[in-house]
Amino acid sequence: MSFVKKHRDPQEWIAEAMGQFESSGIRKVFDLARKLKDPVNLSIGQPDFPVPAAVRKAAIDAIDRGQNSYTVTQGLPELREGILARAKATLPAECFADRSILMTSGTTGALVLALNCVLNPGDEVLGFDPWFVMYPNLVALDGARFIAVDTAPTFVPDPDRVRALITPRTKVMIINSPANPTGALWPEEVLRALAELCLEKGILLISDEIYSMFSYDGPFISPARFNPQTLVIDGFSKSHAMTGWRVGYAHGPTRLIEEMIKLQQFTFVCAPSMAQHGAIAALDVDMSAEVASYREQRDFIRRELAHDYDIGQPGGAFYLYARAPHGRNGTEFVAEAINRNLLIIPGKVFSHHDTHFRISYAATMRTLERGVEILKEMARG
Repeated sequence: MSFVKKHRDPQEWIAEAMGQFESSGIRKVFDLARKLKDPVNLSIGQPDFPVPAAVRKAAIDAIDRGQNSYTVTQGLPELREGILARAKATLPAECFADRSILMTSGTTGALVLALNCVLNPGDEVLGFDPWFVMYPNLVALDGARFIAVDTAPTFVPDPDRVRALITPRTKVMIINSPANPTGALWPEEVLRALAELCLEKGILLISDEIYSMFSYDGPFISPARFNPQTLVIDGFSKSHAMTGWRVGYAHGPTRLIEEMIKLQQFTFVCAPSMAQHGAIAALDVDMSAEVASYREQRDFIRRELAHDYDIGQPGGAFYLYARAPHGRNGTEFVAEAINRNLLIIPGKVFSHHDTHFRISYAATMRTLERGVEILKEMARG
């Protein structure tokens, strides 16, 4: 038997959904960082402090004990129980009348599972502009529509504007406070209004709480306090510098978690086993010194740039979202910064508007000082 050889354009194999988004603009800047000599890197959204020693030791000990195989799909029981115990200390008892937990391959894995389990083609997801880059892309991959609520200039949403955008197709709302890229910490009254709106309209509220530890201008408030059906997503990547360990989690209504567990069985299988053992140790590590250090770095860079840049009120996370000066285009401003060896992220990556840029102050003080001087020079021409 002979086969006719036919060379096909590989593009013909690519699913149509993949054409709806490009490779992350953040990754493009990361690629630039590897090519530049000694860049001033204020682009990377990951902590610059080391993974705590106790966490590293727990993971190494697990490897040495031979605990290198799969865990149960939902994650190690001791880890899940520890996370839920912490949640019970801050959330009302009614949240736990119907709540289960799943360990995931990072918070990204949790978000992928959740959206795949609830979205049908044509559904709508309410998010907020500026947004974390992953939200609209994952929504599009499921054939749904991402409806962005403009939050400029305060970067805190107006609940009345949100209500006006709800349609019969609205199925999910995604909240991220403290927020990436703006660092905005939404007030309690706004979180309450949005949480109660989701309850009223039967909308699934997903709260991305990956920056919950970094809350400088007030206590962290989860919208789950006001809506017991909230799906909470969090993890250890930012709080303990475990970005490469891929340990996240989701807790929420048991029926939804059951479906996410089922889907994880056929996709990620489980979060990395040795990393889960490290995460158990992380639950007992005091990170207050690191948080205090980042608060000081936030205050320094905001103080130094306040005269030349409109920065807003970054109350958490480790980002500043600054407007390009003199009415300049954000993307062009970032291109000039890169020419000066400063790496920052164009706001267009996160927004329909091309007016801002993101700074990450998760960096050494020396790096921040160098970056501030370049930005001051650029603002003054």
